[in-house]
Amino acid sequence: MVECLEELYSEVPPTKLRNINEKFCPAQTSPFWLWVADRYFYGMLENRFHGFYYKGSDKFYTQKAPDTPVILFAPHHNWWDGIVGYNICNRIFKKEIRIMIEELNRFPLIRRGGAFSVNKKSPQASMPALKYAVETIGDPNNILYIFPEGIIKPPNHRPLNLQTGMTYIAEKAVKKYGKVALMPVAVNYYFLRDNRPEVLVEFGDIITLTDDRPDRKEYTLYLAKVLEDLCDKQIEDVHTGNFEGYYTLFQSKLKWYRRIEQRLKKIDVKRNSGV
Repeated sequence: MVECLEELYSEVPPTKLRNINEKFCPAQTSPFWLWVADRYFYGMLENRFHGFYYKGSDKFYTQKAPDTPVILFAPHHNWWDGIVGYNICNRIFKKEIRIMIEELNRFPLIRRGGAFSVNKKSPQASMPALKYAVETIGDPNNILYIFPEGIIKPPNHRPLNLQTGMTYIAEKAVKKYGKVALMPVAVNYYFLRDNRPEVLVEFGDIITLTDDRPDRKEYTLYLAKVLEDLCDKQIEDVHTGNFEGYYTLFQSKLKWYRRIEQRLKKIDVKRNSGV
């Protein structure tokens, strides 16, 4: 039986849906396991995608002080988002990722790459993860990469409904470190001119929070609008063929049949030549 589309997405987080009491597990990285994760997660993208392109990464260096704690926040459309986030932090910004994963007990090895668990069964159950997030971004070698909607949503759905957890983390980080930099990230996957999809990433302007008591609900709505505007801009650029400013993280070589196709396109066939 074909699965109905409405059954692909649930508004209830997995830990709450399955009534799981998962013990909190922090990230547990080491140079060896980071070396393994770097090659494994990068190789996964190279094997499945034709290319990975990004723009706006210079803002990471020009719009904040080097010692400012950083939160990157992005929409969550599919399984690949975490792999993309890992490569953003590790390959583009040369930092260690810290990322919340529900039901981490099912994939314990990814703790070695920077993942830590979160239990969304209740607000109280998620507190250890939120407190750990505040602590871990105090290390300038770390970046917190977060999906503030809390669950996977359909691609390019609107409006973006962010939960207040990210604002809570930012608020506590300001109280502890004096300020925090929040950077929106638009991520999408497109079939362009190749038979495999390509990853497009755009980084928005950094928002520096210095108020340790923002109105949590209003600030969350503000961050949702910022992220939504960035994502809509990226979609509009793609729809109009505007790829100006993108850098290449990797691009696969053309397959043999694509190389033949490119050669054929260069052949000048004269009219009435019989070809």
